[in-house]
Amino acid sequence: MLDWDDLRYFLALARHGSLSSAAKALHVAQSTVGRRLTSLEASLGVRLLNRTPDGYVPTLAGQELRLKAERLEAEVLTVERDISGRDTQLSGLVRITCVETVAAHILAPCFAALQRAHPDIVIELIPNSRELSLAMREADISVRLTVPEQHDLVVRRIGSVAFGLYASSGYLKERGELAMDDGCPGHSLITQLGDDHEMTQTAWLTDLAPRARVAMQTSSHEASVLAAAHGGGLACLACFRADTQSGLARIEAPTEPPRATLSLIVHKDNRDIPRIRVALTHITESVRKMREVLDPETAT
Repeated sequence: MLDWDDLRYFLALARHGSLSSAAKALHVAQSTVGRRLTSLEASLGVRLLNRTPDGYVPTLAGQELRLKAERLEAEVLTVERDISGRDTQLSGLVRITCVETVAAHILAPCFAALQRAHPDIVIELIPNSRELSLAMREADISVRLTVPEQHDLVVRRIGSVAFGLYASSGYLKERGELAMDDGCPGHSLITQLGDDHEMTQTAWLTDLAPRARVAMQTSSHEASVLAAAHGGGLACLACFRADTQSGLARIEAPTEPPRATLSLIVHKDNRDIPRIRVALTHITESVRKMREVLDPETAT
């Protein structure tokens, strides 16, 4: 008989493509993932994943098993949500995913107050540029600057974030006038790489300075802030973060960068679980108290 745990490890490896990523997602050692895969392949008598230079790739048998295992996984998760939805205790774990800057500068401070009010609730804050699946219970709550394409989600707009054009004073002194009407020749840009929540701002920046060269790309907003502060180039940054960073200067531009909507996302089956509902309420209230910092123009 197949072991469901072996299937879970197989799915994680098939999705993430490497032992290290799968182990991180499952909170186990890499050797455990490899051992579980070997056990599953031995019990079925067939190879399920081939190891390639680009990572683990499913064989034909592996592709077929993945489809069936994902259907089984969906049923198991539905049962778990139905049962956990009956939990009436203000205690237990709440997993929250968001991007790094939101985690460090918006959510982490507010969870101290939540802990004082509800000491039996444990928050697991997961800064991750990849959108974790709420349906697959990789997280319970997501705070994002875009809306993910997942089904059965409840999405609430809780605020907006203003962006601006920034560079260090030293950089501006060294490079001289921006000449925005001429596409900013001779300048360097710091842009986002593979981070959908800021691609609109990246497009604005590259349209503003088409003659500048992209000197750095990163999926980390924090890395962009620090790179710009140390003279790495022009960057479109969240004002609430960049305005507090020593060494950065905001530059007036002919057009404003597009704002980002801050969304609070939860699976519909989990929104009424007391500990999750408390966390949702606390996040919403905390973000709204910060609205004048996050986006002063829309707060009035």
